[in-house]
Amino acid sequence: MYSVKQQRNADLVWDLQKIHQHKRAVNFVKQFENHFCVFSASVRQLYTNYSVFFPEEANRQLVILPDPYAFHDTFSHLSPEAVQSTGLHVIPGNLIGKSGLYLIISHRDKNVRSVPIPFQEGIRQILRRSNSEDPFLPVLMKGDLREFNEQLPCLHLHRLRLKELRAMSSLDRESIRSVITDKLMTLYQESGALNLKA
Repeated sequence: MYSVKQQRNADLVWDLQKIHQHKRAVNFVKQFENHFCVFSASVRQLYTNYSVFFPEEANRQLVILPDPYAFHDTFSHLSPEAVQSTGLHVIPGNLIGKSGLYLIISHRDKNVRSVPIPFQEGIRQILRRSNSEDPFLPVLMKGDLREFNEQLPCLHLHRLRLKELRAMSSLDRESIRSVITDKLMTLYQESGALNLKA
């Protein structure tokens, strides 16, 4: 049996104590397992192949477990400055009186109202930019699983800026772009077929 103590990277152990609807949050985040890559700033690594684990002996924790047999699916030496907060959230539609999932941007200026975009449409717009010089490459970090109104889970998305990975070879940068884009394409296809839930 896996123990939380075996996971030495604290960035991969997410505390869910502040989340009131624990079971709902677990079901919500499991839908995105292996669809969004996970970045750890402390070890400067990007995990593209992992499982999400909820150990029974640890009270309300989520543990990211990189596949130990797929070390080539982990990218190392990424600058933490290359990963930026976006204010973009995946939210359950019932937050806004709709079904399914939506993408919404939280503006710092509270007077600016965000227009929710259906999840699949939002992912399609992101994919359309994937071959640009500055693609939008969403990744998750510790703290990105959150809760709205103490009842509904949501996911904040960070963004990996390829241009800021100056120490990496162009080959590695293109590999990162490909793997994130491929995962997004799969998520886009599944979101239509499976009707991801809140």
